[in-house]
Amino acid sequence: MASDAPLVDAPELLSEIRRTFQSGRTKSQEWRLEQLHSLLKMVMEQEDEIGKALSLDLGKSAYETYSCELALLIDSCKLAIKSLKKWMRPEQVSIALATVPSTAMIRPEPFGVALIISAWNFPIMLALDPLVGAIAAGCAVVIKPSEIAPATSAFLAKMIPVYMDKEAIRVVEGGVQQITALLDQKWDKIFFTGNAKVGRIIMAAAAKHLTPVTLELGGKCPLYIDSTVDLKVAAKRIVIGKWGSSCGQACVSPNHLLVEKSFVPKLISTLKKTIVDFYGEDPHTSKDLARVVNKNHFKRLTALLDDPATADKIIHGGERDEESLYIAPTLLLDVPLDAPIMNEEIFGPILPIITVKGPEEAIDMIADQPKPLAIYVFTNDKVVQDQMVSKTSSGGMVINDAVLHVVCPSLPFGGVGESGMGAYHGKASFDAFSHRKSILYRGMSVEVYARYPPYTRKKQQIIRALLSRDFVGLLLVLLGLRK
Repeated sequence: MASDAPLVDAPELLSEIRRTFQSGRTKSQEWRLEQLHSLLKMVMEQEDEIGKALSLDLGKSAYETYSCELALLIDSCKLAIKSLKKWMRPEQVSIALATVPSTAMIRPEPFGVALIISAWNFPIMLALDPLVGAIAAGCAVVIKPSEIAPATSAFLAKMIPVYMDKEAIRVVEGGVQQITALLDQKWDKIFFTGNAKVGRIIMAAAAKHLTPVTLELGGKCPLYIDSTVDLKVAAKRIVIGKWGSSCGQACVSPNHLLVEKSFVPKLISTLKKTIVDFYGEDPHTSKDLARVVNKNHFKRLTALLDDPATADKIIHGGERDEESLYIAPTLLLDVPLDAPIMNEEIFGPILPIITVKGPEEAIDMIADQPKPLAIYVFTNDKVVQDQMVSKTSSGGMVINDAVLHVVCPSLPFGGVGESGMGAYHGKASFDAFSHRKSILYRGMSVEVYARYPPYTRKKQQIIRALLSRDFVGLLLVLLGLRK
């Protein structure tokens, strides 16, 4: 078990990794490409072993393992390999008149030694996708996988040293005691995926050393839908977005639906039919539905269902089996907004449906809550689409689908406020682990005498004209035509 792993000497570990980084080895383009190719090779050669680990930890199917974890990771590796030279290239920028003659550029450089703390719900992707960005940026890295997914954690601890540079990239297993020891150290960057409660602990630890952080925290992602959509298509996209991603145990999973009352009966009927079409009359026997991660989370979810404010609101599903950690895809209707299930991120196979009078009320409800990681809007009404985009704030938004923005490497993925800070995916992953260093190269052939004291009236006029880019005024001063 990952939580039973022996405690690693965190100061010594960091000292070893830092020596590797300070040697300059990780900064070369050759090293970065070699490690990215090795990571890609590991993922492709070890697909079967990864699938076994994810099945043990979460009951994930082979399809979900590939589509929701490996495919995204493979794309990330390939994009980084293809784009690395361009990403590393210094960017030349314009100069100020006062600095002539000079050249100005922004050069990306690695933060240094990074700590990646990953989550259990997508334990391969959430550990290794940030690693792609860290390697591409030239960082040395320590990965702390989640102990709640022990089989996957053990796989990473075993295979990363086989494929990767073990002097620059290390995996540390363990539970709370181990992560506390790691957080006591001074890192150059911390990248954390998890909930907001732990995110606050991570940020407080980082603040002691002024360490920059990226926090991928999640949040209650609302989904608004109206009668202008193709209901059959919308229902398929909602169901796969909710239950097709680790059985609702995903930070981007729709947390609850906001629906106009007149449209609710048709929507419920279509959602029920779609759930049966996808997972059968008895979803317990479906091989395409993941399981709750462990008994603690199972008990948390069943307590939400059994709460007096929720128990009589179940309109579909609700069955559960603790031995197999199974909870059926469950729909709830008009749960009170002050019920426990509506006051935390559900993170499971339960989907409340809340009736609203229209898009304005839905927007008000969204605005009254902490900013979510994503908002999903199902409508063909362009006015409503524009209102949702302009009047709400969230990490991301998808119109007429759910979750799918995650697979677009050109879209930085991250939260805002309670749902996180910073972003990654594609070039944003490289940027997350890079410092953009500003550099000004000056020549020695031209000197502006007005820069130095004593500051006469004429010198002050010259400096004022230079700093304000007033070329005409500068010329007038130099010609003695301005008093």
